[in-house]
Amino acid sequence: MRRTIQLAIALLFSTLSYAEEGELIFEDDFERSESQEEKDEPGNGWGTNSKRRAKGNKQVDLRDGAMYIYIHEEADHGVSVTQPMEFTDGSVGLRFMLEHEKDVLGLNFADLQYKKVHAGHLFMTKIGTKDVQISDLKTGLMDLKIREARQSNTVTKEQKALIETKGEKFPNQLETGKWYDLLVRVRGDMMTVLIDGEEVGSFQSEGIAHPTKRLLRLAVNRDAVVDEVKIWRSK
Repeated sequence: MRRTIQLAIALLFSTLSYAEEGELIFEDDFERSESQEEKDEPGNGWGTNSKRRAKGNKQVDLRDGAMYIYIHEEADHGVSVTQPMEFTDGSVGLRFMLEHEKDVLGLNFADLQYKKVHAGHLFMTKIGTKDVQISDLKTGLMDLKIREARQSNTVTKEQKALIETKGEKFPNQLETGKWYDLLVRVRGDMMTVLIDGEEVGSFQSEGIAHPTKRLLRLAVNRDAVVDEVKIWRSK
């Protein structure tokens, strides 16, 4: 009985603390099993790029009530685990764990209908054990003209100077093997990253104000574990 009351109180405080984030439009606690262990089967609307970029090898595993993401040795690209969504302003919350010092979890916001950037990339944050990075990709690295110039080694001084203004890095130490609560808040042209309720950094750039964010990508180049994903829409 006491345990039930404690859980109810914890749920109440959790609900109150996220009330300002807006309407909850998606959530997943990964409390389910897969029907097989050979291929990705994340369920609940999640997609992966394993078939196209890792020769179909499994890179996403549901176990112990969490989603374990790991890159396969035959992959030619980082792991991308996608969830459709739609908001102008909104937030993404989740619990995560990095098991190794070099692990990084990326949250990439995209709009595949927007054709002036590569693969719909708009902006993202990367959470590592030593820092947090926030980048405007729409008007920076993933702008088609800038990307083509980088691929052909013809980037101008003006483009280089522009790229340098399109992101910021914030020192932040995390322990490996430990769970953390992450909240990424998008309001207008500002992205704010909070870990365990404390603001780590905010970055303001025009690409973040893209009218409609339609896809969340969890981007992993090594390993990461996530749980209790929630997406809110405030506008």
